[in-house]
Formats: sequence, structure tokens, C-alpha cells
Amino acid sequence: MKGFGTDEDALIDVICRRSNEQRIMILRSYKTNFGKDLVEDIKSETSGNFEKLLVALLTPIVDYYVKELHDAMSGLGTDEDVLIEILCSMTNYEIHTIKNAYERLYGKNLESELMSETSGHFKRLLVALCTANRDESGSTDIDAARRDATELLRAGELRVGTDESTFNMILCQRNFAQIRLICNEYEKISGHSLERAINNEFSGDIMDGLVAILQCTSNKSEFFASRLHKSMAGLGTNDNQLIRLIVTRCEIDLNDIKTAFEQKYGKSLRSWIKGDTSGHYKHALYVLIGEQRSS
Repeated sequence: MKGFGTDEDALIDVICRRSNEQRIMILRSYKTNFGKDLVEDIKSETSGNFEKLLVALLTPIVDYYVKELHDAMSGLGTDEDVLIEILCSMTNYEIHTIKNAYERLYGKNLESELMSETSGHFKRLLVALCTANRDESGSTDIDAARRDATELLRAGELRVGTDESTFNMILCQRNFAQIRLICNEYEKISGHSLERAINNEFSGDIMDGLVAILQCTSNKSEFFASRLHKSMAGLGTNDNQLIRLIVTRCEIDLNDIKTAFEQKYGKSLRSWIKGDTSGHYKHALYVLIGEQRSS
């Protein structure tokens, strides 16, 4: 970044080929050696989505999640998609960590913010998830699964109107293995999937949230693959979503997500990124998803 011009390839090579932990160490060393803030220098030397991607990579991962949640609830309107993507896919420990970081960075309680920015049954779903009280034992009980499946049937398809609280209670408290068992039992007694029932009984954000929980339960890689596809499908690209998904999953399960993406959509994630992005931004994404650069 010295002198005229910027060596973007060098920035990609250093920043995109390190772990989040290593990048935070580089931030500290940069300030120690040069008395300057690396993020501020990056912002002054780059622009657009390339700048957004590099700044995201140079943010501690927990702080990045917190910023995404905060931005989703700031200003006019709320980006419910972000709230669903993050809160429906997190473990109890991850949610507790994010809640503490939210208070540290913004001086506000995440649960209170969710309550003020959302409404109705969707608000209750997010608050239930935010308590991070899910059973994570991994133990299963076929009889309990059968009872829960019957309760869900009675709370939805077998009555006029829907008892949303039953769906929230079961899907926010049971462990993922148990939910898979509940889904199997529901299909046995109803003749169709629980996801189909939710699509029929609910609409809007509450439907999206409940379906997201089921999808994370059955195949988390496929859930994130569908989110990546959504970020690039149709006219225009939701670059904020694309950046968030790549940055947050690249050190966890991105190889599995790439495989799920190709199986589900018949084309590679790389080919979609190539068609929807360009320049240094595209090449940086290639590195993060473990693909070779091309012209």
C-alpha cells in the first residue's frame, strides 16, 4: 500500500490465506510496526465490495457476527434474513458469546433489541432462540419424538388456526438429533414432511425461521448452500450476504457447502461467483473458497 497505487494481489495473498486468528495478530503487529491502523489503511486504499470483504476478514469473527446483527436492526426496517441465518444456525455457546459481545460493543441487550425490532410470533421465535436453552445432549427418545410429532400435528393441521407457541417450544428446545426423529415420526403419522406442514400453516418470517431450523437440523451444509444460491440468484447480487456467508464459513465447513451447492444446483459455487462478481473481489472470493484464480 506504499506509494502510488496498491498491490491488490499482495493484499489478497496475505489476508485471504490466513485464519481469522492470524489476521487479528497481523492487525496488532501492523500497528506496532507502523503506528497505523491496518483496517483504516485498507479502507483508504481499496473500495467497493473488495474493501467490504477485506474489512470483514480483518474483524474478529464474533465482533463481525455482532455487527451484522446490529446492522440488520439499524435504520429503517429490519433485515429478518440476517437474524434467521445467524440465530437459527448457532449453538448455545455461540449465541451466549454473541450476546456478551453485543453488549460490549453496543451497550445494548441483544434480546431487548430483537424484541423492539421484530413482532408477533417471529419475535417470540427469535427471543426463544436468543435464550440459548436448546438441549444439546444428542440423546434421542422415539416415544418422546412420537408425542411431539402428534402435538405438532394437533397444533397445526388438525385445528382451525395454528398454535404457534407449540412449534416454537419444540423446535427451539429439542436437540437436532431429536428434531430429525420428530420429523420422521411426523411424516409417518401425517403422510408428508413437517417442512411442508410449516409451509402450509405459516407465512412470512416465522415460516422462514422455522424452516431454517429444520434445514439446519437435517443438513447444515445444504442450508448454507441454499443461502449462497439466494445471494446470487435473480437480478443483482446480495453482496453483503455473499461476503458474510463466505467469511463466516470459510474456516468451518465451506468444502462441505461447496459439495452441497454443486449437488443441489448442478453447477459449482466457483462458476456462480465467476458469473456474479468481478475483479479483485472475485479473485479474493476464489482464494477463500479454495479455488484457483482465473482471468
